[in-house]
Amino acid sequence: MSESTMPENTMSVSRPPLPPFTRETAIQKVRIAEDGWNTCDAERVALAYTEDSYWRNRAEFLLGRPAIIDFLKRKWVRELDYRLIKELWAFEGNRIGVRFAYEFHDDSRNWFRAYGNENWEFEDNGLMRLRYASINDLPIKESERKFHWDRSSPRPADHPGLTNLGL
Repeated sequence: MSESTMPENTMSVSRPPLPPFTRETAIQKVRIAEDGWNTCDAERVALAYTEDSYWRNRAEFLLGRPAIIDFLKRKWVRELDYRLIKELWAFEGNRIGVRFAYEFHDDSRNWFRAYGNENWEFEDNGLMRLRYASINDLPIKESERKFHWDRSSPRPADHPGLTNLGL
C-alpha cells in the first residue's frame, strides 16, 4: 500500500512544525508548504491535509484528500511551468495567514502571475484541516516573469521572496 492510500491514524500522523505556532515555526510551515506545492505532486501535497480537509479555492469547494488530489492534478495539467512563492502574513495559535504569488503558462504559452491570500487552520498534529484561498490571475509577458529557478528543485534560499520582488 502506498503512503497516499494508507489509512490515517490521526494519533500517529504528525507534520511538524506543530501548533501553537511561533513566528519561526509559522515561517517554517509556510516554506514547507511552498516547497511541497512546487513539486506539482498532487499525492505528496495532499498528505499535508487531514483526510476530511475542507477547502475553498477560488469558486471551488473541496472536501477530503481524494477531492484535493483530483483538483491538484487538474490544476497542474493546465498550469505549466508552475513556480510558487508563499510568504507569512499573520499567525496565531493553530492558524496561519499567507500571501502568495505563482507564475505559469497555459498550453498556448500565455503567461500568468496569480496573486492570492490563504487562511489555514491546523489540527494539533500539524495537518491542515481548513484552507480558504482567494486568487486573481494577471496575464504577463514571458519577459515579465520574476520566478526563475530550476523546476526540479525547491526555490533556492537566495532567490528573492515576494517582498523583495516588490510583489
